[in-house]
Amino acid sequence: MGNTVRKSEALQKCILNASTYPREHQQLKKLREATFQKYGSAEWGVPLDEGLFLSILLKAMDAKRTLEIGVFTGYSLLTTALALPHTGQIIAIDPSREAYEVGQPFIREAGVEQKINFIQSDAFVALEEMLTKGEEFDFVFVNADKTKYKKYHEQLIEIVKLGGIISYQNTLCSSSVASEEEVTDEAIVDFNNSLASDERIEISQLPIGDGLTLCMRMI
Repeated sequence: MGNTVRKSEALQKCILNASTYPREHQQLKKLREATFQKYGSAEWGVPLDEGLFLSILLKAMDAKRTLEIGVFTGYSLLTTALALPHTGQIIAIDPSREAYEVGQPFIREAGVEQKINFIQSDAFVALEEMLTKGEEFDFVFVNADKTKYKKYHEQLIEIVKLGGIISYQNTLCSSSVASEEEVTDEAIVDFNNSLASDERIEISQLPIGDGLTLCMRMI
């Protein structure tokens, strides 16, 4: 087991050095470093390899209007803004503005600030207002309170367009969902099970970062 883990870590490091770090946008790198300096960790954000994956996905989808729930310092937000076309728009919702302001200078320096509409609000309140207005999005990224994922999903399935994608962060819960011992987050297990039986979507759970689940709305 020890050799397997070491080989896996060595392979991951090799991939990061060979294809991930060289492709990281300069302002994303600066944002990541500023996040670490401010909070002592950048783990609440999106890892580099996941960021590159999301960038390719958004471009392949030709996404133009996206929604983000849970912003933190904005690594995924800046990743998305860089991937969208010049006319693309992102609505970003977070109850706190403090962390977002850490990333604002780098978003501004990257020249994509005009694509972002940051809303400081409880997500449920903001989503309910969007539902009332009949707003629609190509892509949604969720990286927020995991105990609320199921409730978010019921609102988001009405907001994302048919054929659009909702993505949920941290759905492997540090791999504990596959552990034969005690699972550290029962809410994520319950959420994963609910998605598996949801006939409104097609899903793919990717072992990237701490787990990323993509849900395509089919109905």
